[in-house]
Amino acid sequence: MESKTATESFGGKLESVREFGHKIDFGKAAGDYAKHRAGFPDAFFDRLVTMDIARTGMMALDLGTGTGTVARGLARRGLEVTGLDKSTALIEQAKLLDAEAGVAVRYVERSAEATGFPDRRLDLVTAGQCWHWFKRDEAAREARRVLKPGGHLVICHFDWIVLPGNLADITENLIRSYNPAWNLGGPWRYYPWISDLSGAGFAGLESFSFDQETPYSHAAWRGRVRASAGIGASSLSPERVAQFDADLTVILAEKFPEPMTVLHRIYAAIGSAP
Repeated sequence: MESKTATESFGGKLESVREFGHKIDFGKAAGDYAKHRAGFPDAFFDRLVTMDIARTGMMALDLGTGTGTVARGLARRGLEVTGLDKSTALIEQAKLLDAEAGVAVRYVERSAEATGFPDRRLDLVTAGQCWHWFKRDEAAREARRVLKPGGHLVICHFDWIVLPGNLADITENLIRSYNPAWNLGGPWRYYPWISDLSGAGFAGLESFSFDQETPYSHAAWRGRVRASAGIGASSLSPERVAQFDADLTVILAEKFPEPMTVLHRIYAAIGSAP
């Protein structure tokens, strides 16, 4: 039997992820999403500033903005930001969080593949924790279309890291026991986004990553997981979600005393528009 390369295997997984994504509605978990899904850390935005990819006065578009975590981070650094998402519920939560943070972000309900922006208008396009849900080739071409020459597309992730027996591993096993169709877990943290940038004609391709421990209380971790694609945003009934939460509560009490930290990886793939 012919063996598959890592890239080919991951490509197959991405097709499976796309199929699974058609059943996902993060709007169903908007409250937990807004309250408990930790945003990208300051170190991520500081890296973009140091690289001169983000700076005061730039015009930025955040694709799949969700509750606006990337958009707010850019707005705090003086960029003029528009957040784009197809979920009304998530955008409403984003607006509330913006008001609490004292920042201004404009929001539009559109798709990443058809943003409605004019050609060569923007300095920066970002996509945080969402690129795998898009029609990636179309989204990459759209980003290149709306970027000024020299502008950047940044595809980024902030993911928990699975190691044998750690909290993320045990949590993922519980998710799969309730939702066998969930296929986003496992110790895979290979992102083939550079090939998407290359295919759309971006130049100056580069990437960076770093790991960071993120603090969670029991309540915050439960909320974070309820807001995931495998539980709160899935087709599980409210009763099943509640039972899952009760089981996770027991696991946390027995095995993971507070205060807790969860290892995460921050990753970014970056391309410059010719």
